[in-house]
Amino acid sequence: MASVARRLGVAPSTLRTWDRRYGLGPSRHTDGRHRRYGTSDIGRLELMQRALLSGASTAEAARYALEQMPRSGPPQPEESGERPGATAADDGHEVRARLARRLSTAALAMDVGAVQRMLAETIADLGVLPAWTGVIEPVLSALGARWRGATAGAEVEYLLAECVFAALVRATPVLDEPRNTRPVLLGCVPDERDTMPMYALAASLAGRRIGAQLFGVPLPAEVLAVAVRRSAPAAVVLWAHRRGVADTRLFARISRGRQRGRLFACGPGWDPAGLPETVELLPDLPGAADRIEHVLAGAWPPQLGVEPRE
Repeated sequence: MASVARRLGVAPSTLRTWDRRYGLGPSRHTDGRHRRYGTSDIGRLELMQRALLSGASTAEAARYALEQMPRSGPPQPEESGERPGATAADDGHEVRARLARRLSTAALAMDVGAVQRMLAETIADLGVLPAWTGVIEPVLSALGARWRGATAGAEVEYLLAECVFAALVRATPVLDEPRNTRPVLLGCVPDERDTMPMYALAASLAGRRIGAQLFGVPLPAEVLAVAVRRSAPAAVVLWAHRRGVADTRLFARISRGRQRGRLFACGPGWDPAGLPETVELLPDLPGAADRIEHVLAGAWPPQLGVEPRE
């Protein structure tokens, strides 16, 4: 039981409770009083964990797991320490899933200290963007879906969001000598509420010694245009998560005058068919960081002041 508890990231007492209350215990009987978990037993527990992370109650998650993998047929042999065909990618997925479960549990318990420690350790171990895409963003989305439209419980989502914001700011180093002499301007389209991804992108770029000018609060179109004109950025990245709030005409407005930097649209809120030819679509944050670094490293004329990466 201890090895299964470690794999799932829960306490052995939790497994005993789930066995007693919901029948999600081991099915393999051995000599004497002992029972052992088989592959199907562990599969049901993993289904239950995913349902819990998506916002189901414990009883709902257990019922879902049993519906998806009914307990029938002869007992299965105990699973060995190594799964046939297991890969490093599988192990990485399990690590991220376990971290996500622990972060979700700490947030639901309103344990701000545990949330802060988990965020710091996850970012330090995985890196900013892998931590964001594999752990932090899924938990934020799951908790947001759980409490959306409710008046009770939303404090969990707010607490986690504040902790994530602080963790991303702490993970953004201040650059004395960035590789780019002109900044990369990061902003959100007006009326966009999901601004946290730009903090994750800014932290990732800073880790690559790329200086960014971040506007975490969505600016009105006229203010954004003035900011672009005064900053003369090497590139502009505008984030849009929700469909319907991204107006492609915004790029024409900010590119007036002497703006010569590259223009990027990032996020699922943009309609690729409506973007001007001068605007490049960046579908996700890891791709955005790689593309910006590539452009700064060698695709532009030397007068932009970009130095090769060491």
